Amino acid sequence: MLSRPSIAALLLSAILPASSAVAQVAGLERSADQTFSVAAVGVYPHAAEPIGSVREIYDGALSPKMAESTFRNIDRLFPTRTIPRSLTPMPLPPAASPLTNVSFQMGGKQYDLIDYLKVNRIAAILVLKDGRVKLELYRFGNTERTRWMSMSIAKSISSTLFGAAVKQGYIQSLSDNVTKYVPSLAGSAYEGVSIRDVLMMSSGVGWSEIYTDPKSDRRRLLEAQISQKAGAAMALMKSLPRVAEPGTVNNYNTGETQVAAEILRGAIDRPLATYLYERIWSKFGMEADANWWLESPDGIEIGGSGFSATLRDYGRFGLFMLNGGLAGGEAILPDDWIREATTPKILKGGAPLDYGYLWWPGTTPAARQDKAYMAIGIHGQTLYVNPAAKVVVVAWGARPQPMAENIIDDWPFCDAVAEALKSE
Repeated sequence: MLSRPSIAALLLSAILPASSAVAQVAGLERSADQTFSVAAVGVYPHAAEPIGSVREIYDGALSPKMAESTFRNIDRLFPTRTIPRSLTPMPLPPAASPLTNVSFQMGGKQYDLIDYLKVNRIAAILVLKDGRVKLELYRFGNTERTRWMSMSIAKSISSTLFGAAVKQGYIQSLSDNVTKYVPSLAGSAYEGVSIRDVLMMSSGVGWSEIYTDPKSDRRRLLEAQISQKAGAAMALMKSLPRVAEPGTVNNYNTGETQVAAEILRGAIDRPLATYLYERIWSKFGMEADANWWLESPDGIEIGGSGFSATLRDYGRFGLFMLNGGLAGGEAILPDDWIREATTPKILKGGAPLDYGYLWWPGTTPAARQDKAYMAIGIHGQTLYVNPAAKVVVVAWGARPQPMAENIIDDWPFCDAVAEALKSE
């Protein structure tokens, strides 16, 4: 574990690019008013590192060092489809003054930025205010060229593609039955389930989401993916029982996002990665290629995990959301989509649901007041968007355990960042 003085030194080095004329980044020079070109560098810097297995990831069996190298090389675990970089990268210029520290309370204790980095094993962090870089820090050997896993942040990316598909008319209504777009689910527990039910994880289909239990449905889905047999994931989903009326009970279900991927694929009639490139990645100016796991060679994308991209491009995705879903001068999402997708819902029967369409609404009073929301992935991945403060925060966690305890809640930390930047 790094000491406080050494982290302070890292913070200083991370701040310098935002305030000095020239910064050394991955062996290249970048002037303060230029965009670093990831494409110009060549071979991926982490390609030769040893990595663990996908079962070890979900078992929480990786050493801290092995977790770091594995999390930045997940495209070596399964076949992937590439989302190509934009030909016109969107600049992320430095802010006039950097964010040097934040302080906040949680559970009656006082914390600061250094505490957050250490306790949560943050491998990289990016803070954007009004589209400018307030803080950009890489640890554990990561650089601007590193692609890091998103885990369930991929769910929120998939959700956003639904908005694009609705905008273009590929999906007529979220009230449409799932089987309209995935006829193979006819006769299963998904018969009579709407797209909205799936996006709210309230299909009423039975599911156990226990990452470390080899007998859980989540691990059965992982084994289906490991088999790399076309249709194996959907065969599992078709076999599940119905345990509640659709739309009445929320149950966190990664398998549901594979159903979502199948719905999208059926609606748009092209790979999800291709559609992401066409509607967002190319138009909003992402500067690096991203990768997305496939269920089988040249098959469908994994809707709930397996997406990897650079820190800055995750930040740009946050800016895309913050800017109302506009890209290249075009409205990619329906007018009210972002509000609808990122705010709490009401289930059939009146039960409140603190979940949107595969996005997490704010859980703290400050976050709810600002209508902030997050995409969240296990092992410590977060993408936070605060419309009131015009702030985006991306944090990569390198925690070996999927659901680690004794960590600092990301919401109070991000609230403190937003509060510190509101007056600027």
